Order: sequence, then structure tokens, then C-alpha cells
Amino acid sequence: MLNWLLRALMAMGGAALAVVAWPVARGAWEAQKADAIVNDLRFGRPLDAAAVAAGVDALSRAIADDPAAKRYLDRSELLAGAALTSSLKLPEAERDAQLRRARSDLQIGLANAPVRGIDWLRLAVVREVLDGPSRDVLPPLFMSIDTAPLIPQFWRARLRVILDVWPYLDDSQRSRLGDYFVMTWRLARDRPALMIETYRPAIVAEVYSPADELIVRYFLRNEPGAQEELTKWLVAYRKK
Repeated sequence: MLNWLLRALMAMGGAALAVVAWPVARGAWEAQKADAIVNDLRFGRPLDAAAVAAGVDALSRAIADDPAAKRYLDRSELLAGAALTSSLKLPEAERDAQLRRARSDLQIGLANAPVRGIDWLRLAVVREVLDGPSRDVLPPLFMSIDTAPLIPQFWRARLRVILDVWPYLDDSQRSRLGDYFVMTWRLARDRPALMIETYRPAIVAEVYSPADELIVRYFLRNEPGAQEELTKWLVAYRKK
């Protein structure tokens, strides 16, 4: 009798586990359908509007089955990436709607998975694109630095945001960003390949105006040799 009861309990436990695990498994299966278009976005391949829509739908079904933070963040990446891809030629209203949906997904996802530097930076960019530079951009910008300060692939986008929000920074925030800028400068200086391939292109490509140049020079004002090096970079870039 006891043996029968144990077997029954084991069977019931297995059935309960299957019920609980099924939505997670189905969510993963749905999310996989978006992998190809997400990879196209990440690797800079041409995007197809229909494939983007199908990927968003697949991730939405995955979220319905398993509302994990990663699902929201993945959908935000696809929504924001597509909205900011000019070749897709989205109507302004559709682009705006996708960015607002991406912002919502980012806020939900980051509340439950806060150590995601790229997603904090994406939230800063989306807020700026939707509403312009403002103090609302600063919290995700600084969180992106706190959680992923030294990933070279983020430097260019982060520099653009820093330059745009300069008027909204207080003195302590400017000092903090100056320390960050000097840290990245020294890291890149000590790794010549990194300086040539990532750091220098990020600076010369994002210094659009004399004001941008002054901000970068301000950050590096006490760094030996930095001003002369910046001048050489900018002169060479402008001659192209």
C-alpha cells in the first residue's frame, strides 16, 4: 500500500512539473523563431519589415507564455533597432509607437534584470530619441556606465548621449563622467589596437560640432598629451 502511494505521489509530482515547465518550454520555442532577425540586426545585415514584424510577434507569444525579463529585453532590442533603422522607411507614427513599446519593455525587463549595461544604454537612447535630451536620460546613462563601463562596442553610442545631455549635468555628474572618460582614454591608449579600431573612430565620428569638441577636451584637460592627440585625430578626419 505504501509503495503504491509513493508511486502515485511521484506520478502526480511529474504531472505537476510538466504543467509548470510547459509554458517555459513553449516560450523558449517561440523566442527561437526571432533569433534569425535579431542576429541580422546585431550584425548589421539588411532588415526586412515583414521579418521584423514576425520576430516581434514571436517574442510577444514567448512573453505571454513565460514573461521573463530577458524576453522583454529581447523584444525591446528588436523594436528599437528596427525603429532606428532608416532603410526600413517606417512611417513616423509607426516608428514612434515601436520606440514607446521598446521603452516600456526596457523598463519592465530592467526592473527584474538590472545588470544589463547594453539595455540601460538602449533605454537612454530611446528616451532621448522620443523626448529629446533631458534629465530623464541621465539615470539609464549612468546605470549603463556602472554595469558595463569598459565594453568598447558601447563607447560610440554612449559618447553621443553624453555629449547631447551635457547641459543637463550638474557639477558632480560632469566630474564623474570626466573620470570615466579618462579611464577609457587610458585603457585605449595602453592597447593600441583598441585605440585605432574603436576609441579613435568613436570620438572623431561623434564630434559633430565645436561644442562637442570642447566637451571632449574638457574631459581630458588634465591628461598629458591628450589635447595634441585629439587635434591630430580631428584634423586627419576632417581632411577625408
